[in-house]
Amino acid sequence: MPRKDGRKAEEMREVKMEVGIIKNANGSAKVQIGKTIAFAAVYGPREMHPKHLQDNEKAVLTCTYMMAPFSTTERVRPGPSRRSQEISLVTRAALESVINLKDYPKTAIDLYIIITQANAGTRTAGINAASLALADAGIQMTDLITSIAGGKIGDEYVVDLTGDEEKTTACDLPIAYLPRSKKVTLLQLDGDLTKTDIKNILKLNIKACEKLYEIQVKALKNKWDGSSSKE
Repeated sequence: MPRKDGRKAEEMREVKMEVGIIKNANGSAKVQIGKTIAFAAVYGPREMHPKHLQDNEKAVLTCTYMMAPFSTTERVRPGPSRRSQEISLVTRAALESVINLKDYPKTAIDLYIIITQANAGTRTAGINAASLALADAGIQMTDLITSIAGGKIGDEYVVDLTGDEEKTTACDLPIAYLPRSKKVTLLQLDGDLTKTDIKNILKLNIKACEKLYEIQVKALKNKWDGSSSKE
């Protein structure tokens, strides 16, 4: 059954990815999924200050997620919120599983994610952008990381919810996924689902993440080739 925007249940919104767009950062990326737009910038590895916070064995990864005040129809209050702090923490945890932090002892890697336009899926768009920005910065990783959310509307399982769909879904299940090793590094659940529901949504999410991985790889190759990186 087609959705309100005409998509099939397993179909994502239009996806665009671009890397190397913030010249003062060591690595950067822009990811647009539908009307949601996320920018990510990486600074580092660089010497960490104050020095007593250094880890002699590995880099310290910091992650700051924020929504621009103009990103939604209702003005977002500037500064950190409980939600932004929670998303920062889960994003960092998802990314730490793929970064070879031990290759950069005594340093800091600072990651910033800002949502400039929001229509659902902001945390997942941010994770996709962060993965590209880290790769663009030359940070050693075991895999790229992809992310998407799925849900259940009525009796139908759908992937990549819009803002309107989030209001009607029985749940929201975002994941972060490693395409090469086939591992899930983030799984959150907002709603009440059965085990069968979770398995079916996971299948849709993983298929979408594999498609996102292809777009990520293309965006990186396009930069390396010196050509346009638009999907």
